[in-house]
Amino acid sequence: MADQSGLPLEGVRIVALEQAVSAPICTRVLADLGATVIKVENPGGGDFARHYDDVVKGQAAHFVWCNRGKQSITLNLKSDAGLEVLHRLLESADVLVANLAPGATGRMGLTPDELARRHPDLISVEIDGYGPGGPLSHKRAYDLLAQAESGACAITGSPGAPAKPGPPMADVSSGLFSAISILSLLLRRERSGPGDGEPARGGAQVQVSLFDTMTELMGYALNYTLHTGIDQEPRGMGSPAVAPYGSYATADGQTVVLGTTNDREWQRLSREIIGRDDLADDPRYASNADRVAHRDVLDQAIADWCARHDLARIQESADAAGIGNARYNTPSDVIAHPHLRARDRWRTIDTPGGPVPALLPPAVVAGVEPVMGAVPALGEHTDEIMAGLGIAESAVAAWREQGAFGTAKSDL
Repeated sequence: MADQSGLPLEGVRIVALEQAVSAPICTRVLADLGATVIKVENPGGGDFARHYDDVVKGQAAHFVWCNRGKQSITLNLKSDAGLEVLHRLLESADVLVANLAPGATGRMGLTPDELARRHPDLISVEIDGYGPGGPLSHKRAYDLLAQAESGACAITGSPGAPAKPGPPMADVSSGLFSAISILSLLLRRERSGPGDGEPARGGAQVQVSLFDTMTELMGYALNYTLHTGIDQEPRGMGSPAVAPYGSYATADGQTVVLGTTNDREWQRLSREIIGRDDLADDPRYASNADRVAHRDVLDQAIADWCARHDLARIQESADAAGIGNARYNTPSDVIAHPHLRARDRWRTIDTPGGPVPALLPPAVVAGVEPVMGAVPALGEHTDEIMAGLGIAESAVAAWREQGAFGTAKSDL
C-alpha cells in the first residue's frame, strides 16, 4: 500500500454547509485527496441524508457513501452565537462549500459580496438547483427534478416510458464540477503571489447549478435536436446515436450488451461474429446513419444469433473480433465482481456503526493512497474543532450557553 505522505490537498481546509449528495460528494472527493473537511450540521438531526434509511449498520447508505473522511460539528445557524462560530471557522478556511435550500445562505449573511468583504481570501462555492437570475431560481431542486427539467428523463427509458437515470447524475456531476472549480482556484492561488500584482492568496466565488450541469450532460441530445428539430426517443439499453448497439438475451438465460460504433466494427460484427456476410455487403447498412434507420432489422439478426449461444461463447467471439461487449449485471453482481477483487478496489472504512467496505476513488494517483477516513457521528468533532481554533475555553462555554452548539432546530 502506498503511503500517505505528500497528499495532494494536505493542509487545505474546507468548511461545508452541506446536505444530501451534491456538496457532500464534492467535499468527499477533496477529503480523499487529503483536505481537512469540517462538515457543519444542524444540531436538530444533522444532514437529512443521515436519516434516509438505516441499512449500513444503522446508518444511511447515501450518507456513508458521501461523507467519509470528514469532521462533524453541530452549529445552530439561526443563533447569533452559531453564526459567530461559523465565521471563526471561515477565518481559517481555504474553501466554503454550500448546497442549502434556496436563499438559506443569504439569510445567514453569506452572500458572495458579504463573503468577499469579510473573508477576502476565501474560495466560496454554492451549489443550487437553477442558478441565480432566472424564473426558476427560487425553486428547490433535487436530482430527479433537475433531470426532468433538463430533458434527461425524456431520453432515458423506452419510447412512451421515460425514466430517471439510476445514479444521481445531477447531484454527482454538480459535485464533481464544483470540485474541479475548487482545484483550479487553489492552483491559481498557488501560482500567484506578492510582486506580480496579485495577493498571495485571494478568494473567489463560484456558483454551480444542478440544472446547468444536466444541460451540459445533455450536450449530444441538445445539439442533435437543435440542428434537426427532432426529439430523439429513448432506446432503453440502446443508443439513438449508433446502431446496432444494445442488449440481447443469451441461450443460458443471461444478457449481453454489445454493438458497434463505426463502419469497420460493423463489418467485423456481421462477418466474424454472427456470420451474416449478406448484411455486411448490403448497401442499406453501409453507414451508421443507414444502420440507425434499419436498427430493428439488425437488432433482430443479432438477437437471433445470441439466443443460440451462451454468454461465454458470445463474449469470446466478440473479444476475438475486437467488438466491445459487457455482461448485464445487477448491483449484487457488481459487489462480487472479480475485476474489482483482482484489482484490489475494496477498502474498509470506519463508521459510528462499525467498519464497512468502500470502493476506492476512481482516480488512481501513483504513489498516493487516498485517505478514506471515517464517517463521522453527528457533532463528533465539535469540541476538537473548537480547541483547534485556539479559542479560550471561557469563550467556547459562553457560545455554548448562547445556544451555538445546542439542540435547537436549524433549517439548513
